[in-house]
Amino acid sequence: MIGNHIPVRFAGFWMRFWAYLLDLIVIGSIDRLIVNPVFRLLKIPLNEFSIFAPISIVTAIIFYAYFVLMTRFFNQTLGKMVFGLKVVHLEGKSLSWSTILFREWIGRFISATVLVSYVIIAFLPKKQGLHDLFSDTTVVHEK
Repeated sequence: MIGNHIPVRFAGFWMRFWAYLLDLIVIGSIDRLIVNPVFRLLKIPLNEFSIFAPISIVTAIIFYAYFVLMTRFFNQTLGKMVFGLKVVHLEGKSLSWSTILFREWIGRFISATVLVSYVIIAFLPKKQGLHDLFSDTTVVHEK
């Protein structure tokens, strides 16, 4: 139950994993279909392997913007839509900009650096990742 005592089904590790994988395919497609051709057109090198290379900065912006904006406006990314999942606040409140920014930007960055933080989803009762714990959110199955 979340917030106003509505029973929910928490999304487990594998459902969230497949949704995230689909999101990575969407983001990769945006990069390859839009960003890379624009960089080629502008003659900006694509093969730099620095985190400060222009291509790295642009793809990072797209990655975080995708998760932040999709979660803010739809409570779900395209991957979550396909698998019938959505992000909810544990107290049943609407997701605020600060909650979403913290969850999708700072929390996801921390989770990416501490990979075990994604695995804990399988073991916690509300199926929360580290980024969910930080922001009082979780992912549930839509009705």
